[in-house]
Order: sequence, then C-alpha cells, then structure tokens
Amino acid sequence: MAILQLYNASKSFGNKQVIKEVSLSCETGEIIGLFGRNGSGKSTLLKMLFGTVKSDFIKMSINGELINPSEVISEKRIAYLPQQPFVPKNTKIRDIIPMYFYNEKQQDAVFYNPGVAKITHKKPKELSLGELRYFEVILIGNLMHDFILLDEPFSMIEPLYKDAIKEFLLTLQPKKGIIITDHYYDDVLQTTTKNIIISEGKTTEILSKKDLVKMEYLSKNS
Repeated sequence: MAILQLYNASKSFGNKQVIKEVSLSCETGEIIGLFGRNGSGKSTLLKMLFGTVKSDFIKMSINGELINPSEVISEKRIAYLPQQPFVPKNTKIRDIIPMYFYNEKQQDAVFYNPGVAKITHKKPKELSLGELRYFEVILIGNLMHDFILLDEPFSMIEPLYKDAIKEFLLTLQPKKGIIITDHYYDDVLQTTTKNIIISEGKTTEILSKKDLVKMEYLSKNS
C-alpha cells in the first residue's frame, strides 16, 4: 500500500486566494471524487499535486517521504490526465503506445485492450470524443505510477465510454490511488470510495448526493 498526503496547500491568483490550507490523503485502493463549482480550484489543485502549477505553499509526501512538486514528473509516482487531449493528433494510435511504454508486456496491455485494439490504425483526430478519452485513460492507467489524477474523464463523451472508463478504473483500484474531478457528478459518485468538495478554498468530506446540495454545489431539484 502507498499513501499520498498533501498538507496545507495554498494558491492565489493575484488578490484572489483559490486554495486555502487544503490537506488531503489518498491511499492505493481509494478512488476519491473532488467536487467544486467552476473556479473553485479543482483543476488547480490537481496541477499543484502534479507540479505544473506553482503553489504559494505546498507540502506533500508519499509513504511519509517528502516530495518536491517540481520532481513529481521525473519521479514517476503520480500520473495526470489533463482536461484537454494530450496525445499527438496526427500520429496513429499504434505508434503512440510505444512512446509511453518501453516494456512489451505493458504495451500489450494497451494494444490488446478491447476498446483500443479496434482503433490502433486510426489517428486521434479521427476518433470520437469518447474513443479518444477512453484511449487516454487506458494509457495513463497502465503506467506504473502509484497515483493517478484525472481531470474531467467523463465530460462530453458517449455513455458507452463513460461506462467503459468506470469499469477500467475499478480494475485499477486495488493497486492505485485515484483522484477524479468532473462535473458529471453521478458518474463520479458511481465510481468513488470517498468524496470531498472544495468550497471557499477549503475541503469538506461528502458522504452523499444530499451533501452536495447542502454545500450548494447542486440545486435542491437535482
């Protein structure tokens, strides 16, 4: 088991403090849902963990060993799926896979995934939004990293691929710690083992959909 811990993270943009002393932990075996309104700092927090957004203050560790966010990418302990497509759009899928995996066994896990095998001859620009997002999740999920940060994996994609992504994440759960943020809250809640919301820069644990209403993330009619 591995545990990722974040202590007292904070981040401001100009005079606006978006993240205020946020602390959280994620263990392998957990899938954590991260909720919050637009502008609440969800994506910013993931990027702070991944080291691509500089924090005003951040202290983080894996298994008690402090990690400098600037070294997260090179340490290969935390993987990150950004909101926007990240694979080269004009390169065939079968040529993209070896860019991420040198090990043949790992390559095969992606090549022979049922949802990927049928699109290996195509380029990302030729795929539907669901096909592309599914492929990117499969790529990230098969990396050896202990922790995965997923920014909007379910947004704007076909239900078929939402379900396929959820099933895949559940297969990863025993060996990885996963943090998901997405406005498609039902899809998140169907997948997660624990949920938190960012409101006014701080996190609060969410136990049910009713709590999302109490925190004014959802309307009473949702």
